[in-house]
Amino acid sequence: MTANMQVVLGTLTFQQVLEPKDNVVWDAYHHRWEALDESMEFTTQRNVYLPGWYMIELMVDRSVTTVAASFRFEAGRRTFNIDMPLRVGKLSKRLVHVPWGVKRIAFRPMNAKGHFSIPHFRLVWVTPAFARDRLLQRLINIHQDYRDITPKEAAGIIRERARERGESWRRTVIREYESTYISLCSRRNYRLWVRKFEDKPDAAKVSANIKARQLDLVGMYYFYIPITGFHTAAALDSTIASLQDQPLGNWKVVLLPAPDCTADVQQDDAQQHDVQKCAILQHIKTLVTKDPRITVSDTQSEPLTTALSASTWVSVLCPGDRLSTHALYSLARCADAELIYSDEDELDADGMRHSPLFKPQWNPDLLLSQPYVGGAIWVRGDKLPQLMPAGGLPCASSVGNWQAKLALNALATGIEKIEHIGRILFHRVSPFTLSPADDYPSLVRLSLNEQNLSAHVEKGRVANSARVMWPVPTPQPLVSLLVPTRDGVEILKPCVDAILERTDYRHFELLILDNQSSCSRTLAYMAEVEQRDSRVKVLRWNHDFNYSAINNFGAKHSKGDIIGLINNDVEPIDGEWLTEMVSQASRPEVGCVGAKLYYPNGTIQHGGVVLGVGGVAGHAHRFFQHNEEGYAGRLQLVQNLTAVTAACLLLRREVFEKVGGLNEPDLAVAYNDVDLCLKVHELGLRNLWTPYAELYHHESISRGADDTPKKRARALKEARYMRKQWGPLLDKDPAYNPNLTLAHEDFSLR
Repeated sequence: MTANMQVVLGTLTFQQVLEPKDNVVWDAYHHRWEALDESMEFTTQRNVYLPGWYMIELMVDRSVTTVAASFRFEAGRRTFNIDMPLRVGKLSKRLVHVPWGVKRIAFRPMNAKGHFSIPHFRLVWVTPAFARDRLLQRLINIHQDYRDITPKEAAGIIRERARERGESWRRTVIREYESTYISLCSRRNYRLWVRKFEDKPDAAKVSANIKARQLDLVGMYYFYIPITGFHTAAALDSTIASLQDQPLGNWKVVLLPAPDCTADVQQDDAQQHDVQKCAILQHIKTLVTKDPRITVSDTQSEPLTTALSASTWVSVLCPGDRLSTHALYSLARCADAELIYSDEDELDADGMRHSPLFKPQWNPDLLLSQPYVGGAIWVRGDKLPQLMPAGGLPCASSVGNWQAKLALNALATGIEKIEHIGRILFHRVSPFTLSPADDYPSLVRLSLNEQNLSAHVEKGRVANSARVMWPVPTPQPLVSLLVPTRDGVEILKPCVDAILERTDYRHFELLILDNQSSCSRTLAYMAEVEQRDSRVKVLRWNHDFNYSAINNFGAKHSKGDIIGLINNDVEPIDGEWLTEMVSQASRPEVGCVGAKLYYPNGTIQHGGVVLGVGGVAGHAHRFFQHNEEGYAGRLQLVQNLTAVTAACLLLRREVFEKVGGLNEPDLAVAYNDVDLCLKVHELGLRNLWTPYAELYHHESISRGADDTPKKRARALKEARYMRKQWGPLLDKDPAYNPNLTLAHEDFSLR
């Protein structure tokens, strides 16, 4: 069995056979291919390809979402590779320049194991002028260095960079274009990313900065390392070496050997365990002798007495964990913080780094859902008594629990000076886990009970997660659901009927905001549903389409304590959606609340909004499968996001009015919801997204696409307004991470 690629050269079209090579087989029963591992590929038969620019058009239906296709173009001994991120159910396109001499193409449809089929694959020759236009437009839309400029200005920047590098304009523009694509996060590609992007400060500059700012005089860093007889000398040495390699030497290590290492050991293992215990205890004595900064203690409380001051920092490590070379240097630059956490990754048995965890800034509701702060956490010494989990320092088996409790205590006590360092400072020797004695829902439940907060906590949808179910106030607040529409009874009726029939929360009014409908069937339906259900009211808005103005008009004529912005092309999936959103929106610390929206085929349309993606904002995890966990489980977790879509958005009336509602003059169609959320964010309220309110969304059917010159001009004007008004925030979304891409919506590496 073979696959096919269609090659289009002007008016000529021919089929190119793709032969399966390594680790790919045909599943005849299901009529699809199966990749046995990520190294599988197809190759074309030997041929000669006309040099020039080509547009690759590719659609791959597959069993996994977070994948990318890759191509290898072979010209004798010369080869070059490109990557191509794919979207579920969507045709993906990208340009490639094929040089003279290419005779074979190797094609890898995805970089993961799984099933797939290839319904569309074309290689289309395009003119240099067409390619130039598309190249520049992508750079303007996605590349941070080219935002908010014209194609002419972008071409000038490329020309200048080509001159500086002594290379052709084409080579430079290809390099810039390629930087907007990146393979998704596999171990191999993470290693490439580390080499290419990870910031490694120049040692001489770091040393000069340390002396100039006297960072070596700023405090002392205490690292407590619980040890059992199962730990090896090599693991402990690895951790100590990572500290000794720091350019700052103001650190101390306190080793905490378990008082009775054999207590929990099976009888068959006890003898071997005793041997290991003796070896590690002897090695500890050697370490203490060699480095005066290393001490040992037999108690959990005594070693803390010298660490409890405003000029010290406390952290707990496990043998084998390592700090990055400049970890202490990065920490010292956050001298005003009270608690610091950083990004982290893991080490395999060969010491290779993998599985990076790039975290958002302080995210209280994500923390109530998952111990996302992890193990890369440092607390200032004078705050430790306030934040210390019951029982003092942890034993080796409960380090994860201790770190999770520490973060929850920071949330409970309301300390404000919490810093997230968006760099990997910590390399974990094993995945972050909790001991069997305490699952995460239990820890969250205990924390909320200690604060006398009334909430029900149950197990979340992913491992080590919790769902906090907040109470709806008594009496129940009235919710005003605002549904703008114009004609289109075929979408309005399913939306309104589904809300009326499927919603468990009954205390709402539904205002249909009619924007100059003329369809007799639509008008008849509006009259019928208004008469049928007393909660429905039709209001007429007899002006040109302006989403912001229509909803402001509806809010002004509504009666609810909570305003709900609802598109006329959404349908609730189950009855819980509004109860969940009302319970979240009623919390005084919460602003806008968004829902989890699906395309009709069940893939994700909205998992929250990420600022900066595509220039202004994009939908997180778009096109993922409905049951996927997403990046670090976030597609299944309640969390704070800086913005959510107004296709389904709730907020308290008082908040809506305080920020002046939606922006009518500047944002008539697009980005008005993002702007609303950012104004609410400025008030100090936490915007929130919940996966427990689920609806289908047919996406902008009513207003249509921006596919005319007038609409494109309006869209560009609105995008420029957002860049001018919110530029710094768009470039650094606090709910995202600067190491993740702004080119795609999949949380892949930048």
